[in-house]
Amino acid sequence: MSKPRGRPSQGRGLSLDEILATALGLLEEGGTAGLTMRSLASRLGVTPMSLYNHVADRADLLLKLSDRVYSEVAQCVGLLDEPQAELRLVLIRYFDAVTRYPQLTLAIFAEPQAFAGVTRKVSEHLTALLGSLTPEPSLWRDILVDHAHGCGIALALSAGNGEAIQGQYALALDRLLARIQTRDASVSA
Repeated sequence: MSKPRGRPSQGRGLSLDEILATALGLLEEGGTAGLTMRSLASRLGVTPMSLYNHVADRADLLLKLSDRVYSEVAQCVGLLDEPQAELRLVLIRYFDAVTRYPQLTLAIFAEPQAFAGVTRKVSEHLTALLGSLTPEPSLWRDILVDHAHGCGIALALSAGNGEAIQGQYALALDRLLARIQTRDASVSA
């Protein structure tokens, strides 16, 4: 039996969109171990070498997946004039993305080269917003992003109590943001 060649059956070419959609599906089905270049090529019906026309390696694949998923978060950057309101909007959208694709979040943790592009820009924007509210913007960014990760992954893995976790996330986020504002006001006084 011969191996499949670089083009899927019916002679259509392989697209980056098709690769990313399939890779995201594999990642969410089998976790970080389930997404290999071989498993992706097999699912697409091509040889692994065909993938390298579109992505440099697994880290580049994860970066492109991350850019696709978190671009929705980046779209809300700069929409609001009030830093606290924009922080909340960005973090809620980030939490939603983590909830929809928890395995991607875990894969990014495991592959530091994948933290670049859109995710890095969102992180830098959060730091800048926090810089206008607190003298410790990096510390608060880490607290808020880690909170989104923890709650988002817990919600994604929950069996039936998702609404409660989602509500708890929003409530806790509001309390954290109020704490930043309260702390900053007391420092200024």
